[in-house]
Amino acid sequence: MTGPAQTVPRRPPAQVMTLSRLGSFHQCRLSFVRILTRRMAEDGWSFTRPEFQIDGSGVGHAVYSAIGPARSYSLVAFAHDLPDAQRSDRVIAEAWDATFVLFDGVPTADDITRLGQNVPQQETGRITETELTLSRANRSVRLWEHVVSALAMGEQPDAAMVSEIGYLMRTTAVYGSGKFGAADREKIADRPEMQVPFQAEMLTVYLIRTFVRDMVNHMAQVKGGAQAVPLAPQIARQLGIGNSTGLGMAPFIVNHPVLFNNWIVVREEALARVRSIERPTRAEIDTFLDILARSEVSISRWTSAHPLQIEKLARLRNDLGLLRRYIEAGDLTGPSMWDSLVTWSQSALSEEGQELIVSLVLEPYGPLIDGMAHCMADNGQASCIDGAMPISRVKALLKHTFGWALDVNWDDPENCARAWYVSAEKLEPRLGERFEEPVADYEQPLAPARDAAKAHAALEDWPSETAIADFLIQHPEHRHTIRRAQVFPRAPYGEINGNTIGADVLPIDMLRAKLSFFGATHFDPRSDRWVRICMYAGAPYPEDLQTTNADTWVYPELTA
Repeated sequence: MTGPAQTVPRRPPAQVMTLSRLGSFHQCRLSFVRILTRRMAEDGWSFTRPEFQIDGSGVGHAVYSAIGPARSYSLVAFAHDLPDAQRSDRVIAEAWDATFVLFDGVPTADDITRLGQNVPQQETGRITETELTLSRANRSVRLWEHVVSALAMGEQPDAAMVSEIGYLMRTTAVYGSGKFGAADREKIADRPEMQVPFQAEMLTVYLIRTFVRDMVNHMAQVKGGAQAVPLAPQIARQLGIGNSTGLGMAPFIVNHPVLFNNWIVVREEALARVRSIERPTRAEIDTFLDILARSEVSISRWTSAHPLQIEKLARLRNDLGLLRRYIEAGDLTGPSMWDSLVTWSQSALSEEGQELIVSLVLEPYGPLIDGMAHCMADNGQASCIDGAMPISRVKALLKHTFGWALDVNWDDPENCARAWYVSAEKLEPRLGERFEEPVADYEQPLAPARDAAKAHAALEDWPSETAIADFLIQHPEHRHTIRRAQVFPRAPYGEINGNTIGADVLPIDMLRAKLSFFGATHFDPRSDRWVRICMYAGAPYPEDLQTTNADTWVYPELTA
């Protein structure tokens, strides 16, 4: 990655990679949803709805095709008449209001028949490499019924209720990358439109949102007949797609250190480039101030019932007041103003506020940073252990990466109170209480800090110049740790600087870090282990997508 001369370095991993800071990340212009909408608009994608075979009970299928410069992708949606008693956001649910796949191309009638036999079954069905994702969603029953009833009577839904809930359906999973027979990442990784991570998944959710809007209009028409009206465009645009995300997502960033490093390093490189700007233009300052004002509106609408998030939101709103006073004092007028702003925030604001500042200062600088998006993927081969590396070098890597962990008493029950394991029933990650549940024998290697400390201690009595292969022949239980240590030089932001199995660990911090890169907003934790979010609220629908509205839609428009 190259850019203009930089005078400000990236923030160090020890500062960025703490769990509390990762759990304070916000979406930014490098989030995957915004990368996708920008690309679709810039490349002139078109969209069609070749099929919408939904009956009066809300049962049937629909196809939505997104047509790019070289390829087409189609969402195949199946709508179901789901009894209320069967509606659940749990991953162990067996029925949903709607189920989906993203098809590679445009499906034939035979394809739709095959998919109709499998997609509604989700995990118990099977799809093929012609499908890129598998997903399902449930209605927000209260808002869905209100919107359908209002439209059926020729009225628009209550604006306050729409704003409060924010979505008509929420997904409970969007599977890709080979799960349940779907195409492996390698099949699409070299396609320009799919090089950035999770673009197939983000396209799936974008098209689901359009299907949901069309479904609610259809059901209102069925119910109200001639007096029914469609959902007003300005209200429809406020609605996103909700998502309920649990522990299944948390281990991802531990298991993919190089990929996660690439996300973080691009974001930090973007911040360093902006902080190195000596004199922003008046237009760049005005863009920042506009986005700040719009962000204030978004944050005023952000609510949560979880005590932790309530506290964080209170601090964030206080931070916005401090930021306003900083601006009114004229502190955006001096040299290196972005660097000064970020430096000020590090001592004046909470981590939630600091990371909001990071997102906001990137906004005026698309030409400077957007091109780095292609660096966020990890298309390399699996890392092989360098068996010839001397033990002295391995110990140095362990100390550099996990130095803080070497002084932790890992025999203290508080420091190893939790254990990650995979449930036998659903093959999904779970976090158990090590000393209260019989889970220790099934523990997954998701405690890299503890394992690094153990490996370092085991190496103490070995000669410094001995090849690490000799050690691993006798101690193969440390292979995964040595591999991670050797990855560090090319992935300095790949390791969490925190204890992932301590009594005070909050898995929602890991969830939020990943979801912020997706482009999620309005995080609403329901416990320390699962969170609700909203995606694409404010985004233009396919028929309205153009370069002028394809990016900052994530921030609400200001009203007079």
